[in-house]
This record gives sequence, C-alpha cells and structure tokens, in this order.
Amino acid sequence: MPAGALDLDPIGSSSSNIVTIANGDSVMIHGIATGHPQKGLQLWIISYNYLKVTTLAVNDDNTYLYELKPVDTQNLASGQYFFLVQHPMMNGQFDIVYDPASGKIINKQLGDGKGMDIFTISGAGSLQSPDGAQALVNAIGSQNIDDTFATYSFYISPPTALINPTGNHMVGDKFTISGSTNLAAGDELMVDVTSSSFKPTEKAQSGEFSGISGVVKVVQGSGSYNRWSFDVDATTFKPDEYIVKISGITQDVTASTFFNILERLPPKSATTTVTLPATPAVPATTLSPLTVTTTPKSPIPCWIALGALAVIACKRKRN
Repeated sequence: MPAGALDLDPIGSSSSNIVTIANGDSVMIHGIATGHPQKGLQLWIISYNYLKVTTLAVNDDNTYLYELKPVDTQNLASGQYFFLVQHPMMNGQFDIVYDPASGKIINKQLGDGKGMDIFTISGAGSLQSPDGAQALVNAIGSQNIDDTFATYSFYISPPTALINPTGNHMVGDKFTISGSTNLAAGDELMVDVTSSSFKPTEKAQSGEFSGISGVVKVVQGSGSYNRWSFDVDATTFKPDEYIVKISGITQDVTASTFFNILERLPPKSATTTVTLPATPAVPATTLSPLTVTTTPKSPIPCWIALGALAVIACKRKRN
C-alpha cells in the first residue's frame, strides 16, 4: 500500500466515524467478496454533481482493491462522498445498473425482465447526494433483488493541519508538540520551532540560534482526523517567545502558533527549623519569713537625764 493512502474497508466496517481526507491524498478501498463473482463487483462513488460507476475485479483469494489516486482526489470538490460496493450474489448478474446515456438507474428485474427506470441519478432532474445514495441503497436492498452491498463514506477538503495548544515551558523541559490533520497516515510534515528573536545576521556578527526542527509522519487517528506529534528538548533553549510552524512535504498545508520558554529560577534557600530542647521548669522559690533584727539603743544614763532637767528648772526660776 503506498504511503499517503487512506485505508477504507467497506465490507463489514462498523466504524461510526466519518473520515476526512485531503485533496491530493490517495484513497484505498479493499475488502473480501465471498463466492468469487465472475463479473466482479460494481463500485459506486456518489457526491454532489459527481458520480463514478466502475467494475472491480476479485482476486483468487476473494479480495478486491481499488485506489482513488492523488490525481483523482486533487480536483474533487469539498464535501461528503459515498461508496457502495455491490455484489451480484446467486444469479451472477447486477440487478440494479446505471445507464450513462440517460443518467437513469435501472431495475433489471422489472418490466418482464427487460428492465425499468426507477430514478435519475445524474443529469437534469437527478437526485443529488445524499438522496441519490439513499435511493440506490433502497433499490439494491429491495425484496426482489438478490444483490448485496456494503457502504462507506468520507469527507474530502483542502489539506488542513492543526496545532494543539502548547502552553508555556521552562528552560530544560522536555515536552511534546502535537496536532491533527486531514492528511493521510504516512504523509510527512516539517516541524520548525524557532526563537522569535532569531534573525539572519551579517557575517561579522554572531547570531545565536535557539530552536529545533524535524520531519514527522502522520499516524492514524481514532476519530475523523489523523494525528502527528513532535518531541522537544528545551535544554539548550534560551528564554524567549517561540514560533511553531508546520508545513507539508508533499502537500500544500501550513499552520503556526506561539509559546514561551521561561527562565528556570534557582531553587529558594532551604529554611532550617531548629527545635531547641525544652527549658526545664524553674521550681518555685519558697521565701522564709522575714526576720528583722533590731539593735536596741543604749539607754541615756540617769545622771545625764536628771542634769538636763535641772538645767531647765534653773532657767525657769531665773526668768
């Protein structure tokens, strides 16, 4: 299977997702047709103002394969496309066929076996997709028709690539830039991560480059779109605003976004908590009763005291 091809399996497919592919990508349709019909299978591709009816050969191992090549999908109009793979079953013939001259769908089991027009699928007055596709399903599924079928559908649009929000990071971080695209699995994208301040310099000047680039492959997605991712190691990056740009290698598709690399600050000094041993409790002090010692004064000798009184008495008599 060529790189860049979208792998569709209409027979027995139970996927509820409708795949979106890009103009210019291949579409591979394959499956198994039991009973090995001698006339092969009939493939219908239906969209607005578009109809293709062709026959598919069945291989010896009962497999079949059909490719819509890049040149086929390059100019297809945007919109939904329906596939129908028709098996002739027991009678070995297709009971519902297309008449390109009239644009009519013919039921060959009607009109006494000569066939009868049942509706118009191309040209003036035709049923447009999805009405035409539904009418075809109803016709092949009717009770008087033993043919069986399998269906699938996809959207086609110009090449698109999206970048998921990257967020800010620190110098030295390792992280992944990712996104989605309608490009087929196997297609390649160029991813450039460049510092916004980087620019060409004169030969005598020093130009400091900070960034990274590389090529990634698109991988199968779980939904309508496929996925891509790119790993970044910011060890050598300088703090700055950075531009992320993706571009197709073989497809004309681009997308871009911005994010910041911030300076990693040194860790703060550790604060040490010292736990001091508990201070032992000071026992309560018991005070002894205060004892006051008084030294008695020596008594005045009697003769001094009597003398003083005598002096006082004499003074009074004289007066």
